[in-house]
Amino acid sequence: MPTTSRQYFNRRRVLVTGGAGFIGSHLCERLLNRGDDVLCADNFFTGTRDNVAHLLPNPRFELTRHDVTFPLFVEVDEIYNLACPAAPIHYQHDPVQTTKTSVHGAINMLGLAKRVGAKILQASTSEVYGDPEVHPQTEDYWGRVNPIGVRACYDEGKRCAETLFFDYNRQHGVKIKVPRIFNTYGPRMHPNDGRVVSNFIVQALRGDPITIYGNGSQTRSFCYVDDLVEGLMRLMDTPDEVTGPMNLGNPREFTILQLAEQVIALTGAKSSIERRPLPSDDPKQRRPDIGHAKATLQWEPQTQLEEGLKKTIEYFSGVVGAGKS
Repeated sequence: MPTTSRQYFNRRRVLVTGGAGFIGSHLCERLLNRGDDVLCADNFFTGTRDNVAHLLPNPRFELTRHDVTFPLFVEVDEIYNLACPAAPIHYQHDPVQTTKTSVHGAINMLGLAKRVGAKILQASTSEVYGDPEVHPQTEDYWGRVNPIGVRACYDEGKRCAETLFFDYNRQHGVKIKVPRIFNTYGPRMHPNDGRVVSNFIVQALRGDPITIYGNGSQTRSFCYVDDLVEGLMRLMDTPDEVTGPMNLGNPREFTILQLAEQVIALTGAKSSIERRPLPSDDPKQRRPDIGHAKATLQWEPQTQLEEGLKKTIEYFSGVVGAGKS
């Protein structure tokens, strides 16, 4: 059935920067399923065309190679700014460029939003809380970040991006949304990103020792990617006065050792556990207070860790088996 002009002009035109990445590719998929026109922009540093290859035949999907540290001139109604390497092994590879991606990228995308009157969402992070002294973390907590540490390029870059977003909102009236994303996992994670879920699964599938840093008592809260994407879209659809910052994550807390044991059990691996020194500035505890999201978005994660891990393990079984890692 042909698309009428009314249907065409009522469709949202949505830009997703970092759209070929792990979270971005799932978001592009959901937006297309909703009926939006989607422009995916990615420089393919950590993202990959493979993540969005299945979307390319869709006439409402467009993929462009672009680095957000340079301006982008397009006509869109909404912008999801997800562009930035998020795993320590990637963001520490070129820390100066990581900071530029967060700061210059925010300036360029906010400038675009200002020019075309678009709503814009900045993917912030639980890393803005650093190694927190408040537990669980609420949005009014200012954080405990080492500004000169090896993680600062990411932590402080994201904190500065938040500052820019709220200043553009106050000074120029740009319509902003700022979610703080906590540990997210699922299919299409980079197999070599060094993050704990992908690390453990890949090591288990290969029969290698599971590498734990420290004694494994540090905690994380793991949110399945489908739940996170639902939260991002609900936040974008809120009235203009709802700006955030808003925690999006799973409030159920697990130790790293518990995660390792669950991955070993679900994969049936014979892997041993190997302990190594804790990296510098690694947070000891991380758990979101999602009261704000529950009240405002009527949102909370629905996927239990075991269910999400099974789906993620199934994905990585194909990746590791195909030798793509």
